[in-house]
This record gives sequence, C-alpha cells and structure tokens, in this order.
Amino acid sequence: MNKNIGAKIKRLRTQKQMTLKDMSEKTNLSIGFLSQLERGLTSVATDSLEKIADVLEVDLTYFFMKPKEHKKTVIRSYEKEVFEITDGKYINYHLSSNLTDKIMFPKLIEILPGTAESDGFNYSGEEFIYVLEGILTLNMAESEVDLYPGDSIHYSYKNKVMLKNGEDSKIVNQNHSLLNKTNKVTKVIIVSVPNPYFEEEKNK
Repeated sequence: MNKNIGAKIKRLRTQKQMTLKDMSEKTNLSIGFLSQLERGLTSVATDSLEKIADVLEVDLTYFFMKPKEHKKTVIRSYEKEVFEITDGKYINYHLSSNLTDKIMFPKLIEILPGTAESDGFNYSGEEFIYVLEGILTLNMAESEVDLYPGDSIHYSYKNKVMLKNGEDSKIVNQNHSLLNKTNKVTKVIIVSVPNPYFEEEKNK
C-alpha cells in the first residue's frame, strides 16, 4: 500500500515539474521523509497525506483508489466505473480494464456547469480529447477554437493546462486551456500518456 501511494505521489509531483524541495516547503514535511515515502520505505499519517493531496490538487481518496482488474477487455456502457469525483463537480469514469499494464489512460469526464477543475497544473505528456456533448473552447497561446460534439484534438504539452466549465471561472497563466462557455454539462473523452496507474516494476 505504501509503495503504491508513494508511486502516485512521485508521478503527480514530476508531472507538475515540482522538486522534492518544492513539496517540502509547501507541506512542511522534510525532503528525506518525502523521498522515503515516494520509494515506499515509510508510512504516512493521514494529516500529512492531506497536506500532500492539497499541494498536488487531488482528493485524498485518490491515493487509495485502484482500478478494478477485469479479465475481459470489453467494458459495457453500464459497467463504467466512477474512480473520482472532484469537488462534487467533476465525475471521472474509467474506460479501460487492467490499467496497471497499459501505457495510455482513457477516461470520460462529466463536468457540471460553472466550475473550474483547478488553478492549473504542470504536466509533461500527450493528450487526445474528443467532445461528446457540449461546446469546448480550446485556448492555445493566442489562438482560440471552439470544439463541437464529434470534434477532437491531439497534442502534447509541458506547461499549465486548465479544464474549465463556465465563463466567470478564474483563468491563470497557461499555454493550453479548455473552456466551456455554456450552462450545460460537458462530456469529453480524454486519452493521456503517461498513465498514472501504470506499474513500471510490474511490466519490466
């Protein structure tokens, strides 16, 4: 369990381009402790894990969630598993089974109107987005484009990205942002690399 939690912490920290020193300063936890935690060499108290979750902008439950392993490769529409609900506004569904041995991470996100996922996050990876319902406005640098149901985009990025639903949500500095300027629920499929559930040691 500790090794799994530590691996998730390290993965999120590196995706945000955050050093151990950065995290230490933000959580008031020592660099040595954080290093051992990421390697699964020590346990962590709930209050300390809450500090880490706040800094990494995830719910505490994220560290304890593990996708169910299914022998079958087909996931029926009624079998989709909710793996995270963020701030009561973002409903995330798994779209794949046995994610520990998959490179890509597919998910369905239902975004309730008028909310922002976060103030932005650093991420090094690749992402494919397909719009199912609603209108997404993609802002990249100084250009902006509306994506309608059936539209898609595929890009890689290393800087801040923000997923938004609502015009009056605060926008921070970032190279990519996804906005929904309507008052209806938005549904998108996102396929990203790296997969946060991939277990490197298991697949060597």
